[in-house]
Amino acid sequence: MAATPRRSRPIRTLVTFAVITAALFGSLVAGTFLSDATMTPKLALDLEGGTQLILKPVATGDTEITSETIAEAIRIIRQRVDSSGVAEAEITSQGGSNIVVALPGTPDKATLDLVRTSAQMRFRPVLAIGAPAVVEPAADATPITPKAAPDSPSDAAYYVTDAVLAEFNALDCADPANLAGGESGADDAAFVTCDADGTAKYILGPVEIQGNEISTANSGQRTSPSGAVTGEWVVNIEFTSDGRPVFRDVTTRLQALTSPQNQFAMVLDGLVISAPSLAPGVIISDGKAEISGTFTRVTAASLANQLNFGALPLTFQVQSEEQISATLGSEQLQKGLLAGLIGLLLVVVYSLFQYRALGLVTVASLVISAVLVYGVITLLSWLQGYRLSLPGVAALIVAIGIIADSFIVYFERVRDELRDGRSLVGAVDKGWDRARRTILASDAVNFLAAIVLYFLAVGGVRGFAFTLGLTTIIDLVVVFLFTHPVMLLLARTKFFGEGHKFSGLDPRRLGATGPRYAGRGKVSAPSSAASPGAAPSDDQPHDTLLDAPVPVGARVAGGFGDDSPRQTIAERRAAQRAAELGDAEDGATDPADASPSAGTTSADGPPTGDPAAPTDPSTERNES
Repeated sequence: MAATPRRSRPIRTLVTFAVITAALFGSLVAGTFLSDATMTPKLALDLEGGTQLILKPVATGDTEITSETIAEAIRIIRQRVDSSGVAEAEITSQGGSNIVVALPGTPDKATLDLVRTSAQMRFRPVLAIGAPAVVEPAADATPITPKAAPDSPSDAAYYVTDAVLAEFNALDCADPANLAGGESGADDAAFVTCDADGTAKYILGPVEIQGNEISTANSGQRTSPSGAVTGEWVVNIEFTSDGRPVFRDVTTRLQALTSPQNQFAMVLDGLVISAPSLAPGVIISDGKAEISGTFTRVTAASLANQLNFGALPLTFQVQSEEQISATLGSEQLQKGLLAGLIGLLLVVVYSLFQYRALGLVTVASLVISAVLVYGVITLLSWLQGYRLSLPGVAALIVAIGIIADSFIVYFERVRDELRDGRSLVGAVDKGWDRARRTILASDAVNFLAAIVLYFLAVGGVRGFAFTLGLTTIIDLVVVFLFTHPVMLLLARTKFFGEGHKFSGLDPRRLGATGPRYAGRGKVSAPSSAASPGAAPSDDQPHDTLLDAPVPVGARVAGGFGDDSPRQTIAERRAAQRAAELGDAEDGATDPADASPSAGTTSADGPPTGDPAAPTDPSTERNES
């Protein structure tokens, strides 16, 4: 038995696509009434302008501010800004001493306070550690009875109250908003926070050592007592004369505790950057500590830089705060959009010239893609703080070619199948099977390139990579949920299904030479095949009904080869009816030519010259 063909439901697919599109724009409309959403995407600094702050780091005493200190300050400010949801911000060093922070649009007061606030280092004992996710408290939990006074800064029974525990359970360290930092808590109270990577959350005790008690911090490979280098990367800390006795008392107390209360957290800018535990039997009395673990050269150097930054009594002095105009402005945006429209127009002209009426499918798909891209970018501007920059506009222009390429691959596969003699419905199904793999492979390469570029680049180039990856995903959505279903519907129409000369799917114009099943019990062939030697013209019918009898079960001649499939039931019946009509007409005009012995036999069926020869139904196979 022949395999059951897959049942296509283009109407259902198009309805699903319409529902998705309606939900996208419906959420935007609802956001304009219920939240701060807008129906236009936000623009980046180069297209809209924003607020610029110039910060000058100020250190007390004779402390020198180095380039490493400036770089660490920029890193902390960038982490604060990115975690607050502001995209396309520019944070740079000016003259090696000042920090310039440019924020697009009109940032709120909370974001500006994050930029102005100084980062401080604190050392706190660890009271509890948990997974980063939110924890639902037990319904039958027993209330905590607070102690009257703490025995030490590590006394969890005093510092972990019901309020602190509730804050700890509700903290979600997977939320970027909780990784912004800037809030270090009260020095004499418990503090709930996340680590800088968002992989754990902590309940910490009161501050025991301030960051300015660190004398030096450096990274290097561990050296054994014999002077040999072991190859293990470590971070070495040395405390000042004031910090040494305090650190000695801390290590003495931690030595008698169990995990995790034998750990000492280093908190920079309100986030835990490291929480090493104390090795058994070790009491550090000389103020020189060594932090070991799974460090690499890069991570060890990064922690040392953070400790050195935290050691500085550093504050930021705001030298200026002003509104800045767009660095490129609306004129450049208009030129970019004009370039995109010119490229889109050229693609439309080429599609209509190359594919005729079929090119309208390309135009419709490009319009749908543009609508979806606009909606998704606007939604991301509202929910994620995404801002469209000029590099992003360039990515949208490049995406026109990427999206059009998918349609061209699909259409050419369908045309190839028509040249091989398939009907349009069969050509669309078979062509889609072939084109789908090519489209997926091509878009996968584009998407991987966008991912690599996003993680390796900085600044506006990341905006280009993000927009390019976004449009690649939308290309797949449109091809699968719109273009292919529309092609399935068009294949069922008379204009496209019968190969009108302006449809772009005319088999004769495509160079098809063999007969094909035209539907409704018709077997058709190009007119050039019906009239050998005659040049085709637009005045001729494109297809003619086969007028020669075809044996039941015989293979279709004309370009299919020995391995081509046999005729379908409808094809064989139509051919036999044509043969019967032809023989009847010949008998009416010249009875002498009709002879019972004039029939010829075929290796694949009964005599073809005898119209009365019965058809053996057992030889028929339905391959449609």
